[in-house]
Amino acid sequence: MTDGVSGRTASYGDTVLLVSKDRKSYVRTLSPGGDLTTHLGTIRFDDLCGQPYGSAIRTHLDHLFYLLIPQVTDLIAHARHETAIMQPKDLGYVALKLGVRPGAQVIEAGTGSGALTLTLAMLVGDQGHVYSYERKAALQDVAARNLKRAGVAHRVSFHARDIAEGLEQAGVDALFLDVPNPWDYLVQARAALSGGAAFGAIVPTINQLIQLVDAMYTGPWFMIEVEELLLRAYKLTQVRIRPDDQMVGHTGFLVFARAVNRSASRSGEAEPGQP
Repeated sequence: MTDGVSGRTASYGDTVLLVSKDRKSYVRTLSPGGDLTTHLGTIRFDDLCGQPYGSAIRTHLDHLFYLLIPQVTDLIAHARHETAIMQPKDLGYVALKLGVRPGAQVIEAGTGSGALTLTLAMLVGDQGHVYSYERKAALQDVAARNLKRAGVAHRVSFHARDIAEGLEQAGVDALFLDVPNPWDYLVQARAALSGGAAFGAIVPTINQLIQLVDAMYTGPWFMIEVEELLLRAYKLTQVRIRPDDQMVGHTGFLVFARAVNRSASRSGEAEPGQP
């Protein structure tokens, strides 16, 4: 038998997740003399250092909290947001479809507040790298702070520029566009990707989806896919389990494809992007 709290312990500089008995959560970075003050009382950071993760913690008013290691979803939920962000239900799936792995070189365009940037940076590891493009440098400042809090800022290079001017990298393993008009940047995207590499994009409306897919049909793209993910949570009590009254429905249409080299097709043979 184990008490469930053995293993890694918290220390100064750690970013931790503190969750109360009523499931309100707080992400904080431990610093000497710091504290978390909530409606249930105060927790001193000095008292957390040396405590094993998973420990039950009491506030000065004797209310229960748990000391946990934050997951990527926790960091995203508690990150500063200056723009709408991609949702966790889409982020993980996008990373899988793009084939993101340790050592991968990945480009994203449309940094925003950095939700996808953070997800990609966590996955590429120290041997990989993420190149993030955004026209608004102020947004990248927000994303950089969110990445620093997660300890992965060194895995990301920011470029404050319009991708219409081209992308500085070439031969990358994957590329994702989170911009209002991705069809305008397909040439730049293909120039940056290695042959057979994965392309992805997200658009919120049917109008944008049609315009993007129509543009891809005439370009060097193969295996074009369009998907949408819906997420329904369940209410849990000791006496009953049932679907929640609300669900995370439409957030965006996901478009994926592989970058290929166009060649002259035989008579009657479809071009790469054609069905």
